[in-house]
Amino acid sequence: MDAAHAPVAPDEQAGTRPYGGRVQALERAIALLNAVSASAPDGRPVAELAAECGLNRATAWRLLATLEHHAMVERDPAGNRYTIGSAISRMASNSSVEGLIRRSHEVLERLCRDTGETANLAVARRLGLTYVDEVVPAAVLSARWLGRQVPVHATSAGKALLAWQTPGEVDALLSGPLAEYTETTRTDRQALHAELAEVRAQGYSISVGELEPQLYGVAAPVLDAGDHPIAVVSVWGPQDRVPESRFAELGAQARQAAREIRARLTPGA
Repeated sequence: MDAAHAPVAPDEQAGTRPYGGRVQALERAIALLNAVSASAPDGRPVAELAAECGLNRATAWRLLATLEHHAMVERDPAGNRYTIGSAISRMASNSSVEGLIRRSHEVLERLCRDTGETANLAVARRLGLTYVDEVVPAAVLSARWLGRQVPVHATSAGKALLAWQTPGEVDALLSGPLAEYTETTRTDRQALHAELAEVRAQGYSISVGELEPQLYGVAAPVLDAGDHPIAVVSVWGPQDRVPESRFAELGAQARQAAREIRARLTPGA
């Protein structure tokens, strides 16, 4: 029998034939993704995933291998356990950030207007903190930070993020040497941890020229229901407009803006 007339294996035949307007192979892959996403942090083996989704192990393995190729799942080689991959995390992050910006922008505009300074919204990324929205006073010439990634230990926004993380998360975000950008950059871990405790107590963080010598600012975290930071609001400007004497005032305004953004993100708010 030639290849053109060879019988198709049941799994392959069912996997490529649309049914009810849907593609069965894709339905199975989605079921596996859902099962993987509901797994414990250390993942689940293919046998468990196959059983839960009603698939034979060979079919589940082929689908998971394809998903792994596209970074939608990740496999631990040691235990052959599957967890959600970076592609899914990236898509979820991008989607959530767009919604965050839509709900937050009006608050940033008001914060900028009330303070007369640049207001930013930042979110955590794998290698640092990234500014995802920014409002600059019309009459002020200022460097644009939108889209820039900055180190978490050398900015008010980064320290506001760190102060509400667990010790393990702080260690992960501060892995490696702490670069010194200016004379005031905190590079001593013990001193930085002491400052983070103060930040948490007062509700906002400060930066006194720690990334760039003349840039001063304050920041406050946007916390979720579990008091974990999902974003950071910051207000900053050159030292002559944002001296240390304004920190308490600006810190209170950043905290209020962060609380309002949190309320806007709460379902039903």
